[in-house]
Amino acid sequence: MRLAILGGGGFRVPLVHGALLAGGEVTELVLHDVDAGRLAAIERVLAEQAGGAANAPRVRTTTDLAAAVSDVDFVFSAIRVGGLRGRRLDEQVAHAEGVLGQETAGAGGIAYGLRTVPVAVALARLIGELAPRAWVINFTNPAGMVTEAMAAHLGARVIGICDSPAGLCRRVARALGIDAAAAKFDYAGLNHLGWLRSVRVGGEDVLPRLLADTAACESFEEGRLFGADWLRTLGAVPNEYLHYYYFAREAAGSESRGAFLLEQQRGFYAEPSLVSWERTRLEREATYMAETREGERDDLEGGGYEKVALALMRALAHGERTTLILNVRNGSALPGVPGDAIVEVPCAVDAGGARPLATAPLADHALGLVTTVKAVERATIEAATTGSRAAALRAFALHPLVGSVPVARRLLDAYVAAHPELAYLA
Repeated sequence: MRLAILGGGGFRVPLVHGALLAGGEVTELVLHDVDAGRLAAIERVLAEQAGGAANAPRVRTTTDLAAAVSDVDFVFSAIRVGGLRGRRLDEQVAHAEGVLGQETAGAGGIAYGLRTVPVAVALARLIGELAPRAWVINFTNPAGMVTEAMAAHLGARVIGICDSPAGLCRRVARALGIDAAAAKFDYAGLNHLGWLRSVRVGGEDVLPRLLADTAACESFEEGRLFGADWLRTLGAVPNEYLHYYYFAREAAGSESRGAFLLEQQRGFYAEPSLVSWERTRLEREATYMAETREGERDDLEGGGYEKVALALMRALAHGERTTLILNVRNGSALPGVPGDAIVEVPCAVDAGGARPLATAPLADHALGLVTTVKAVERATIEAATTGSRAAALRAFALHPLVGSVPVARRLLDAYVAAHPELAYLA
């Protein structure tokens, strides 16, 4: 089986490679990146990581996109248009206006989407031409928006993933003292905008038990982040990214993740090795969402994107049915949300693809937020695919974390001035 990773010079690639070493299904791993230097650095780390392992896939690197995707079985898309410098600029422009600059929520997420969607659409078209039978697993943020843009060309053969819902479910199960594998998790929403509404074990919803116990509730990351009282008020456990919405004033302008990662990874890429990569990774994970948390992160075992992606890949390749929380077209699974919209819900996965499972309607407040953010995502996609400045302005102005038409106009102008990739909106 042949797997191509687009964004193959990215820092997280060794996590995927390390997980592949235990499987043996992938015989060839093709890494593509526009930066040959970053590719060489990651190739060196992977060679050390393999250490002569019998199941290690053959690794090939290339800056030729067509050569990378031709006749592959799977494509992992993990690109970052503009690099970490672009992420830092997104944050700086937003902070200058006193709004959130995070890369998937608010102004920063819109700017990142405007840069990324045109590239993602071009990738989707090329993959459809050169590897029409390939499954595309999208890691690229904003994951829901990018997956929706790619799905216009690849249909159900592109599936978006995120590790946040799986991590949330794992932490809640641990707080409840139950086996996550034996539980059914009712999680629904959009990428980085979802809620865990029930946890069923043997037909009983045990989530109320957790919400009633303050000590247990605040024993895991989201419980500490939101507070037991707020979780009881909601009657659900939100995805950690909802902190940016529920505590918008406190969070606005506080995060500077792009600047931190840019400086941190500069040292690794200058002198790459497996040891320096592991040291940098642990520091990266320990500081994840640090601006919204107190104390240490609960899980640093690296059980994130790579495990979700490989579980999905194995189910698609071997037809072994499993259930995963994924970003797919809604159909009729989540009431109140358009059928062609990408949503993040539990899916039944086998060789035929990922099919969203029917779920209960969202609470009114949640549906209202999902509907508004989905409208913002679709306006961003419209701007990115048609060059419509009006659609871009609409995306900024309608986002609940911007909340001002004059601010939206200034943000759009500032982002266009800061990013060469946005010249199409000038």
